[in-house]
Amino acid sequence: MEIITKKYPYNNYKDNERTVCSLKEIEKRKIVEHNDLITSVAKMDKVPLKIFELAVSCIDTEKPLEDNTVYLSKTELFAFFKVDDSNKHSRFKEAITTLHQQSVFEVREMNDHRNKFEYQVISPLEKTTWNDYSDIISITFTKSIMPYLIELKEKFTQYALSDIMELNSKYSIILYKWLSMNYNQYEHYSVKGGRRAEQVETYRNPSIKMSELRTLTDTVNEYKRSDHFEIWILKKPLEEINAHTHFNVTYEKIKKGRSIDSIVFHIEKKRMADDNSYKLGDKDYQEDKARKAETEDMLTLQALKSPYTKLLMEHFLLSYLDLTDTKILSGLQAHVYPLYDELKDLRGLNGVKDHLSYVRAKREDYSKKNITKYLKKAIEQYLPTVKRQDL
Repeated sequence: MEIITKKYPYNNYKDNERTVCSLKEIEKRKIVEHNDLITSVAKMDKVPLKIFELAVSCIDTEKPLEDNTVYLSKTELFAFFKVDDSNKHSRFKEAITTLHQQSVFEVREMNDHRNKFEYQVISPLEKTTWNDYSDIISITFTKSIMPYLIELKEKFTQYALSDIMELNSKYSIILYKWLSMNYNQYEHYSVKGGRRAEQVETYRNPSIKMSELRTLTDTVNEYKRSDHFEIWILKKPLEEINAHTHFNVTYEKIKKGRSIDSIVFHIEKKRMADDNSYKLGDKDYQEDKARKAETEDMLTLQALKSPYTKLLMEHFLLSYLDLTDTKILSGLQAHVYPLYDELKDLRGLNGVKDHLSYVRAKREDYSKKNITKYLKKAIEQYLPTVKRQDL
């Protein structure tokens, strides 16, 4: 983060030096927040939320924050929002007033001892000050919000300010932060280990219940029609995210009966031209690449030995050519076979065979393009029915 130091009149008696956050080289700026804040309900509109995110990006996580206060330039703040009209000052005041008076985070944290959630409603800002004779704005965070912004040792997420800058919907921002939280964990455990390969993949393909998604986006009482919800909470936000951030994201709807039960997202990180992690001489990248290849090879070997692979062949759901495709086999081992294990526990091996016979009979030609995804979706839709029948 680039910072510049300016002097400005702090009061009527003396000048104080303040470190002013500069928006130059914005692509290098990062925002760091605790995961509990990422998953909280942001009771605020787009502009107040972006002002808060901008203020958080000014925190230097390696240095203590004096008086919980950051300093920004009004000129650069307006540039961040691409505002240049004559009433920009009144619009800024309105946004700040809204942020102070109406905007809160509803934070939910798990009490590990009681195994139940605890809830807090937190106002993010204590005070914002500016004047007519200086370009400086000071933003003071509340004491309650600070534990979610500084001295974060674990369970935190880092993402790019430049990604947030171009998002024009609060739902885009909320969804982007949640996707970043999951993908950050995918990258972390891919490099550091500590999770099974199947678990690591779930971070890159995270699932969220529809009820949770409505809570996260504060739309429990909005967009009641499912098609409206999909347009405004999924399709349009993901269009923005794919166009303006480091991610390419797709999703699929998982049904339980006739209703949509959950959403599974599939996240891919764009390969940026200036991303040093993809340079051939980058040691971390090479080690990560080798580790992923090793994991894929291990999953492929397990799949070749699995009785489920033989069953899929017998039901003509896999071809001999598929057995040479490591992505198909590793994907089956990571995402499909664990679900077949669940079905086997409930209905025995014959239950798995019956399911595959049904899947084969209902199979459409389009599924051949991505057999792993097709089989995963089929078993995910079938398992809840089996579990309900066994209650």
